[in-house]
Amino acid sequence: MADFLADIYLWVKALHIVAVISWMAGMLYLPRLFVYHVQSDVGSVQSETFKVMEAKLLRVIINPAMVATWIFGLVLSVTPQTGAWSSGWFHSKFLLVIILTGVHGYFSKLFKELDRDQRSRDQRFYRIINEVPTVLMILIVILAVVKPF
Repeated sequence: MADFLADIYLWVKALHIVAVISWMAGMLYLPRLFVYHVQSDVGSVQSETFKVMEAKLLRVIINPAMVATWIFGLVLSVTPQTGAWSSGWFHSKFLLVIILTGVHGYFSKLFKELDRDQRSRDQRFYRIINEVPTVLMILIVILAVVKPF
């Protein structure tokens, strides 16, 4: 099994990177849609269009990309040549990915609220939470590339 994982390592790594890029693109775009959504009138054509856009973004891009990121990332982590589970940087990165997954879940909850026309938050809130995935992404990339500890 170790030889098989070593043989496919670069393919899995490439697929992991593609999945991460797709996941992050959606995670950065969804809260921006929320900003525009809360600026539109409830029941308007614009509001209903944002509901469709948000639903498709979650269902077609963000959710599958997150699942693929996790699958390919876990395969990479058990590939013997990485030694991931014995590295401090990896434990920190893994924790941040778990937090990012929680943010993803929170964004899904926010989508459901907006889909039901429950607007208890203003556009400023969505502008601020739009930065959370960015900060997590920066920290995760630094840990994965620099491997500071």
